[in-house]
Amino acid sequence: MSEQHTAGSGTTGRLYGVGLGPGDPSLMTVRAVEVIAGADVIAYHSARHGRSIARSIAERHLRPDHIEEPLVYPVTTETTDHPGGYRGAMEEFYTEAAARLAAHLDAGRTVAVLAEGDPLFYGSYMHMHKRLADRYPTEVVPGVTSVSAAAARLGEPLVEGEEILTILPGTLPEEELTARLAATDSAAVMKLGRTFPTVRRALERSGRLADARYVERATMSAERTAALADVDPESVPYFSVAVLPSRVDRAPAAVRGEVVVVGLGPAGPLWLTPEARGELAAAQDLVGYTTYLDRVPERPGQVRHASDNKVEAERAEFALDLARRGRRVAVVSSGDPGVFAMATAVLEAASQDPYRDVPVRVLPGMTAAHAAASRAGAPLGHDYAVVSLSDRLKPWEVIAERLTAAAAADLVLALYNPGSRSRLWQVGKARELLLAHRTPDTPVVLGRDVGGPEESVRIVRLGDLDPAEVDMRTILLVGSSQTRTVRRGDGTQIVWTPRRYPER
Repeated sequence: MSEQHTAGSGTTGRLYGVGLGPGDPSLMTVRAVEVIAGADVIAYHSARHGRSIARSIAERHLRPDHIEEPLVYPVTTETTDHPGGYRGAMEEFYTEAAARLAAHLDAGRTVAVLAEGDPLFYGSYMHMHKRLADRYPTEVVPGVTSVSAAAARLGEPLVEGEEILTILPGTLPEEELTARLAATDSAAVMKLGRTFPTVRRALERSGRLADARYVERATMSAERTAALADVDPESVPYFSVAVLPSRVDRAPAAVRGEVVVVGLGPAGPLWLTPEARGELAAAQDLVGYTTYLDRVPERPGQVRHASDNKVEAERAEFALDLARRGRRVAVVSSGDPGVFAMATAVLEAASQDPYRDVPVRVLPGMTAAHAAASRAGAPLGHDYAVVSLSDRLKPWEVIAERLTAAAAADLVLALYNPGSRSRLWQVGKARELLLAHRTPDTPVVLGRDVGGPEESVRIVRLGDLDPAEVDMRTILLVGSSQTRTVRRGDGTQIVWTPRRYPER
């Protein structure tokens, strides 16, 4: 750390961003007090009324000979007639404020900029830091954040074990708030005030309102905590926080049992939607094929029920039985649960007694066809048909008829379940049927384990398609007469189907 310089020494002064903590002066760090005591200039932000929360927190440590620099915002929540609007007015203010502090630093004075909470956590100090830290010796003194203070005052853990904490500004659009609240384990939403109604709706839409807590002016004399659902929107100040505490060991809200069929997408967490992520975290019981269930992170308190891939009906009834007993159940399914997957099995069982009254929801997921198509280019850019080559649940004659009809209609084809250890001939037979309507040069995309550690995406000619290279982890995308294969300048090959079909 550089030495602290005094005024008139002929060298530049030192800039400090001083975190004061959440409001209680006793929560200031020893280092913060030391810096304030040794500073020549004390700077702090305030609205036009002149009252500064930062100054009030540090007031007992201010000396009569301190030079004070109030940095008064030209605008806060009101409108402005500045030609650049709100952003323009604030940019001009920060530039002017930085110039005032630079004048002190150039004169060799040490400048301490006071900041509520932590200087680099949604604080105004950061605007001075970005403009001055590359020109002057600088130190940032961290402080206790309002999020930490809120959790302490609630007396509840924020996160535990492998949980994820998300910090959100309440100024985000409602849809974005809803998605992020649904996806995370724990959260803190800052900057409430006028945004409170939006934040409350987002919590309700994401299914998290029952667990949400409200903390106002944490550690200050006017502190208030409450269940967020009970708070009057008209009473909420800017200095308040919405908190979703840790889910570990939390008793589930009293809700009616239900089954949610969740699409995991084709591979890992990057393919999971926020809504699906949230439902997996909220479930008391997880039900699914062992391989797919292993893709869901383990959480304390959840019960996992793994089973074989060929017992879909039994798995569906088991999940519905759990829900009928008041449990919140997530049935996991690879890809999209409504595409050759568990949604049909669950809904079929739920349509019968004794499960007709059990609530069932289906959450979509990225399909294997769309995932593979994205890796290859845009082979599904025009009309296409989706067919499963598995004859376990339907006769091969039906599959052959559908392949022939789709090929005759010149549709691109997405072929699911093309082969397995016990089904070795279907791909070869399908190739024969398609070659009756397609040229041997027709491009075929072989997408295997797309998104997974063994991902492989290749493009071959229909005439060269080798059934031995296809297994249950592979999906086939067979082009139409219009599908094109192009080699790009970097050597990569792409496949695309034009959106316009030629007139006959």
